[in-house]
Amino acid sequence: MNSYVLGFREIDQTKLATVGGKGANLGELSRIEGIQVPEGFCVTTDAYKEMIGNNEEFNSLLKQLSLLKADNREGIGEISAKIRKVIEGIAIPKGIDQEITRHLEQLGEKNAYAVRSSATAEDLPTASFAGQQDTYLNIIGKEAILRHISKCWASLFTDRAVIYRMQNNFDHNKVQLSVVIQRMVFPEAAGIMFTADPVTSNRKVASIDASFGLGEALVSGLVNADNYKVRDGRIIDKKISAKKLAIYALKEGGTEEKKIEAEHQNRQTLTDEQILELEKTGRRIEAYFSRPQDIEWCLYENKFFIVQSRPITTLYPIPDVQDGKNHVYMSFSHQQMMTDAMKPLGVSFFQLLSDEFPLIQVGGRLFFDIAHDLASPTGQKIVVMAAGKMDPLMHNAIKSIMKRKAFMKSLSRGKKAFSMGSGYFSWELPVQFIKIYRSNDTAIVQTLMSQNEASIRDLQQRIASLSGDELFAFIIEAHKQLKEAMYKGMGTVYVGIYAVSWINKKMEKWLGEKSAADSLSQSVPNNVTSEMGLALLDVADVVRQYPAVMEYFQQANNVTFFEDLAKLEGGNAVSKSIRAYLEKYGMRCSGEIDITRPRFSEQPTVLVPMIFSNIKNFEPNAHNTIFEQGLLEAKQKEQDLLNRLEQLPGGKQKAKKTRKMISRLRNFTGFREYPKYIMVGYYWVIKQALLKEAVKLVQKGVIREKEDIYYLSFEELREVVRTNRLDYGIITKRKEEYEVYEKLTPPRIMTSEGEIISGEYDTGSIPKGALAGIPVSSGTIEGRARVILRMEDADIEEGDILVTVFTDPSWTPVFVSIKGLVTEVGGMMTHGAVIAREYGLPAVVGVENATRFIKDGQRIRVNGAEGYVEIL
Repeated sequence: MNSYVLGFREIDQTKLATVGGKGANLGELSRIEGIQVPEGFCVTTDAYKEMIGNNEEFNSLLKQLSLLKADNREGIGEISAKIRKVIEGIAIPKGIDQEITRHLEQLGEKNAYAVRSSATAEDLPTASFAGQQDTYLNIIGKEAILRHISKCWASLFTDRAVIYRMQNNFDHNKVQLSVVIQRMVFPEAAGIMFTADPVTSNRKVASIDASFGLGEALVSGLVNADNYKVRDGRIIDKKISAKKLAIYALKEGGTEEKKIEAEHQNRQTLTDEQILELEKTGRRIEAYFSRPQDIEWCLYENKFFIVQSRPITTLYPIPDVQDGKNHVYMSFSHQQMMTDAMKPLGVSFFQLLSDEFPLIQVGGRLFFDIAHDLASPTGQKIVVMAAGKMDPLMHNAIKSIMKRKAFMKSLSRGKKAFSMGSGYFSWELPVQFIKIYRSNDTAIVQTLMSQNEASIRDLQQRIASLSGDELFAFIIEAHKQLKEAMYKGMGTVYVGIYAVSWINKKMEKWLGEKSAADSLSQSVPNNVTSEMGLALLDVADVVRQYPAVMEYFQQANNVTFFEDLAKLEGGNAVSKSIRAYLEKYGMRCSGEIDITRPRFSEQPTVLVPMIFSNIKNFEPNAHNTIFEQGLLEAKQKEQDLLNRLEQLPGGKQKAKKTRKMISRLRNFTGFREYPKYIMVGYYWVIKQALLKEAVKLVQKGVIREKEDIYYLSFEELREVVRTNRLDYGIITKRKEEYEVYEKLTPPRIMTSEGEIISGEYDTGSIPKGALAGIPVSSGTIEGRARVILRMEDADIEEGDILVTVFTDPSWTPVFVSIKGLVTEVGGMMTHGAVIAREYGLPAVVGVENATRFIKDGQRIRVNGAEGYVEIL
C-alpha cells in the first residue's frame, strides 16, 4: 500500500527515498531530545510518482530532456518550462488530497505553513542539492497549500535544478520529490549556523549568521547578517552588520520586505547568552548526526526552533585522532605534483615505498603528520627547510602555525615525518655528494642509468612466472630494491640542484642577474623526461606522412589501436614508431605515482592530441632543431657570463669557479628526472603482474571487473588472492568514497581540527591585479591561455601558454608546443619547473586558483623572473 503522507515523528533516515533529504533530516531532528522543531508532515515521493507516472506528455518531454547536455541552456530552458507547466496542470488525485487534508486538520487548517521541496538527492552526506528546488512561506488554507505542493513538484524542473543534476551526473528519472509542509514560526530573528567554520574548515569553531525577521532575507542575499564565531563555549569573534531590511510574514499569507528603523540597524541580533545557547544546540545536533552540520534556525518568544539541518559536504576530511593533542598535516601530494584523489591500491602501494617517512591517507591523498617535528627546534628547522624547497605557500603556512604559542604547546609527539639517517635523509648522502661533486664525471650518470635499466629487465624476467602469495612476497622485496636504486642516485641529483643554486646566487651577487641558471639548463644530457617530449616529435614525423592514419586517429580506439593501424596504409610504419615510443615511455601517465592510473601503454590514444599538435606546430625533424637551438643558447649564455665575469675585480678566479659549476650543472641536472622514471618503470612491470591476478579473480567470480582490485589495499588484495573471498560491498563503498574525494580540493597544510592554513605571497612588488606565484623559469611571454585540466584535452596552437593544476613528467610532450607555463601547484625543483627551464619556457608555478581566475582563451603575460601572471 502506498503511503502518501507521513508525519515528522514517523520519519527517520530509512525513509530517505520516500521523503527526500530535507524530510528525512527533519524527521531525525524531531527525535533529538531538547531540540524544538516546528510540527509538520511530508507528502511523499509515492504521491509524486502517482501524479506523473502515467502522464504521456511528461514522459515524452523527460526523454527529450535526457538527450541534452548541461551547456545547452536554451534547450534546457524550453523543455523544462513545458515540464513545469504539465506538472502544475495535473489535478492532485483524490486519495492524496484526502491524506493531506487529514494531516492539516490535526495541525490546524487555519495555521500558516511553509511549503518546501525535498528531493531524494538533496542534503546527502556526499552532495548538497540545497536551494535547487523551491520553498514557499506563510501559505494559509488547504487550496493554497495544494497549489504550492504542485509548484514544488514542478520546481524539480527549474533550469538551475536540471543543470545541477546534469553536472553532478544524477539521472532525472531517479530524482523524486517529496514536499515538506511545516508549521510556520514568525521569528524575531533567524539565520544559519555552521558547526564547522566555513571559511577555515575548523571543526571546533561554530559560525552563526543572524538577521532580523525571517531567514529568507539572509538566504536570498537581501541583507548583511551579523556573524558570530564560537569556540569551546566562548565567543571569539563578532561582526555586527548594518541590517537595513527584514522579511516578515503577512496575516493574510505571503511575506513582505520592511525597512528596519535607523536606530535598530546596527543592533546585535542575538544577545551573547543566546549565541552561546544556540551553539550548544548546534553541537547537540552535530553529535546526533556524527558530522558537521549546516543548520537553519529561528528565534521566537526567546526559544530557538530548528527548521533544517544538513551535512556540510564541502569540508576536507580529517584523520580520526583521539589523543587530545594537536596534529599538523602537510600534503605530500603537492610535493609529488599529484593532487588528484588516489585509489586505495595506489595509496597503499606508494606507502610501501615510503615506509621510513610514514604517510597517512586523508581524502584519497597522502599527507605527513609533522606535529612531532614541529615540537622540537631541530625538527622545526628541517620541516621549514623541506617545505621551502617543496612549495613556498606550504613554507609560509607552517611559519604562521609556529607563531601560535598555545597551539604549539599542545602538539602531539609521535613518529617523526623527517628522520635523519635513512632514505632521502641518509647520512651516506653527504659522502656520496662530495665524491660526485669533486669527480664531476658524467660516467657516474651513465653507470647509474645502465644499472637501473638492467634491474628493470631482471624484474620483468623474474616476475613473469610468479603468482599468488609468492608474487606478493616478491613485490615487497622488489620495493626494497627500487628504494635502493632511487637513493643511490640522490647524491647525483643534489649535486645538480646545488650547481643551479650556486650559479643563481653568485650571478645575482656578481652580475646583478636573476635566474642565470635557467638558460644554462637548456638541452642538458640524460634528461629522460625532456627527451620523452622531443621523441614524440619523431613519432609525429612518421604519422604526418599518412592521411589514412591521421583520419583514423580522430576516432581511435584504445582496445583495438594496433589492430586497426595494421589495416591502414602507413599503419605498420606508424605502429612501429609508436611501439618504440611506448617501449621507453609507455609506463608513464598523468598522476603516475598512483599505480592504478592508466599508462600510455594502456591508453595510447592519450598521445593523439599531442601528436596532432606537433604536426600542426612544427616542421619535420623539429626534434633535432629544438635540441640544437637549446644547446646553442646554453653555450652562448655560458660564454656571455664568463666574459662579463672576467671584467670584474678578481674576475679570472670567478670565471674559473663558474665554468666548473656550469659543467656540474650540465653533467648532473638532467638526472633529476631519472629516479622517478625508474620508479614508474618498476610500477608498470608490477601492475601488469597484479592485473593478471585480477583476471583470475574475475574468472572465479570473486570480483566483477579486473579494475575492482584498485579499491583494495595491497594487503587486502593479497588476502583476497590467497582466500578467493571478498565482501563486494567493500568495493561498492570505496567507489562511492572515491567519487566524493575526486571533487575535493586538498589543502597544503591542515590541522587535526580541520583548519586549513593558507600561506600567502608577498604581493607588494608585483603589478596590481596580477596573480602571484613562484618564479621557476625566467623570461616574459605573452600569449593565449589554454586552461587544460586533463592532458588528453591538450589541443595546443603555437604560442599558447599552458595553464593547469599540476604537471608531472607525463605532460612533457605538451611542453614542446607551448611558449609558457602556469600551474597551481609546484616549486623550484618540481618536474614542471625543471622541464620548463630545459625547454627555455617562462614559467610561474604555485599560482593559487589559476585555472579558475584565468579563462581559456584569454591573453595573459607570464613573468617567469619575478613570479606573476597578468590577465591582459
